[in-house]
Amino acid sequence: MRHLCGVGTRRLTSSTVFRHDLNVCRGYRLGLQRIGRTCARKIVWERPQLGMLTRTDRYIARLIAVPLIATLTVAAMLLLLDKMLRLFDFVASEGGPVSVVWRMLANLLPEYLSLGIPIGLMLGILLAFRKLAQSSELDVMRGVGLSYGRLMRVPFIYAGALAVLNLMIVGFVQPYARYAYEGLRYELRSGALGASIKVGEFTKLGKRMTLRVEQSRNGGRELSGLFVMARAKDGKSLAVTAEQGQFMATDDPDTIILRLANGVLVHDAPGYATPRVLSFVGHDLPIDLPQTEAFRERGSKDIELTIPELVKVAAKPTTSHAERVQYQADFHFRLVEVAAMFLLPLLGVALAVPPKRSASALGVFLSIVLLVTQHKINQYAESVAALGRVDPILALWGPFFIFTIIIWWMYHTLAHVPGGQPIGALERAAAWIAGKIRQWIALVRRRLGSAAA
Repeated sequence: MRHLCGVGTRRLTSSTVFRHDLNVCRGYRLGLQRIGRTCARKIVWERPQLGMLTRTDRYIARLIAVPLIATLTVAAMLLLLDKMLRLFDFVASEGGPVSVVWRMLANLLPEYLSLGIPIGLMLGILLAFRKLAQSSELDVMRGVGLSYGRLMRVPFIYAGALAVLNLMIVGFVQPYARYAYEGLRYELRSGALGASIKVGEFTKLGKRMTLRVEQSRNGGRELSGLFVMARAKDGKSLAVTAEQGQFMATDDPDTIILRLANGVLVHDAPGYATPRVLSFVGHDLPIDLPQTEAFRERGSKDIELTIPELVKVAAKPTTSHAERVQYQADFHFRLVEVAAMFLLPLLGVALAVPPKRSASALGVFLSIVLLVTQHKINQYAESVAALGRVDPILALWGPFFIFTIIIWWMYHTLAHVPGGQPIGALERAAAWIAGKIRQWIALVRRRLGSAAA
């Protein structure tokens, strides 16, 4: 048997031919592996259009964007809906116009965005990498040489951009929005927005006038069954009943005209022996609107100050120690909330990858619990530091560094420990508990079935 092998020709035995062919096959396999790795690196590492972002980066970015935007929208809408119901009750009890509710909600939107952005970032990263892990795409990326550190590029880009946005919101936009919201509440309570006339009830218009309306139509423009009682400082009084009435604006913003039709007017004074009674077809009754004090200036509360204003006011020598501590606590609280966003990519990836052959969503639940717990700890630390019991730096940055150590350990266990699973024990415990619950449910069903039989 003859076999050609590069150079020359020689007679080979069957065993020699087998070993030679095996070596050739191994060479082909190694060559194909090298070609595969080279092609994969070209696919993963190429930089076609977006500078440092590759196709893999753009793919991960798309996976993160969808749940991020959806979670942020849902969280903001839920918070707004919850607040909207209470605002409607508040505005109705104060007798204000319904339109003010939308203005108040608009002023609350920055505060709710500052709460929803970290949640959206966390769930966006977690759900994206969870999808990669469950579809084995993450294993392929790791197999072609992409480390977890390299895969974290896009999550950290998201975290940096959203952290800057959140800093602008909590540091500059939210203080002005909060002040505007408090201003609307004050105007509602003081009646500066115009109190609505409640049908069937006596409504006070200032200190010396009372109005009652039986029916209201056309958005309050047409009134019927009116009763007006007015008293002057000199003891004079005026009582009016009318079939119809309508409010009219005047050139004076502090005065309106109540135009009455088909009624009776009773005028009494200390010098009159008997009250004077007058029937009329039309009568204009001027009403002086109550004077309201101007709303306070912005800055009486630390939440209404921007970050530069907090630093400036806290540094003033005229600021008392108690106020200085409050300003410092609020300043560090805002910085800690923004700084914590840079830890969310590490936490999201650490909780996103479930153990092999597991579809448990324990990581999603645990991520929300950790995020809410960290936020509540920061709020408690701020309140304690504002009372002067603990230094603001220690109270707020201490839990932050503990949180950082825990997250770094979880990420290190996943990325650098072979077979590491930071929540593996919790996954096993959750699976055991779920199994026990299923067994108990099956046992109850069997007993109920046997009892029914």
